[in-house]
Amino acid sequence: GDHYLLNGAKMWISNAPFAQIAVVWAKNEKGRIYGLIVERGMEGFSTPETHNKWSLRASATGELIFDNVKVPKENRIGEDGFGFKFAMKTLSGGRIGIASQALGIASGAYELALAYSKQRKAFGTEICNHQAIAFKLADMATDIEAARHLVMKAAWEKDQGVSYDTSSAMAKLFASKVAMEHTVEAVQIHGGNGFVKDYHVERLMRDAKITQIYEGTSEIQKMVISRAVLKD
Repeated sequence: GDHYLLNGAKMWISNAPFAQIAVVWAKNEKGRIYGLIVERGMEGFSTPETHNKWSLRASATGELIFDNVKVPKENRIGEDGFGFKFAMKTLSGGRIGIASQALGIASGAYELALAYSKQRKAFGTEICNHQAIAFKLADMATDIEAARHLVMKAAWEKDQGVSYDTSSAMAKLFASKVAMEHTVEAVQIHGGNGFVKDYHVERLMRDAKITQIYEGTSEIQKMVISRAVLKD
């Protein structure tokens, strides 16, 4: 008739508890993907909040539940068959944002670790003067710079209007890996102090993990990259 009938659920949606509009990608019975605008207040549409997250607690997260939700035809995005390509393009752009987030987390952890290593003394000198710590800082600085170049390359390609699917996947894969590995090292450099909330690095370590999961897991990024490599 004059509407789509929407059933299903989707977890881990940012702003779900209070957003007035949800952009939903849904498959019909033939497997075709459609973009639909679902509005708060539509009968059968609910958004319970997700609690007890390990990190990113300031970001409201919830579930979208659709129980025979009637979505008017005029709420469909684009023409018939438009949905899948548009959804994939949105993901590629979003990955640059998550890569940037990972880069910021890694950079923040490095800056805190560097400053701490210049203040904390052990065995008669600041710990940055011990090669074990100095080499950790060297690895952090190098990887962060490499991640920054990958992120900027992907962003530049997007601005130029050329294909950036592979570069955004590379940026997210590498930057999220750098964020996870080097926030752990930042905690290590802080020693016991890194294990308590008085020092900021423990939160950065928790925040880093999600960058390897959302907007496509690291495994998904490797799929995107490998397909591009094999196609070339």
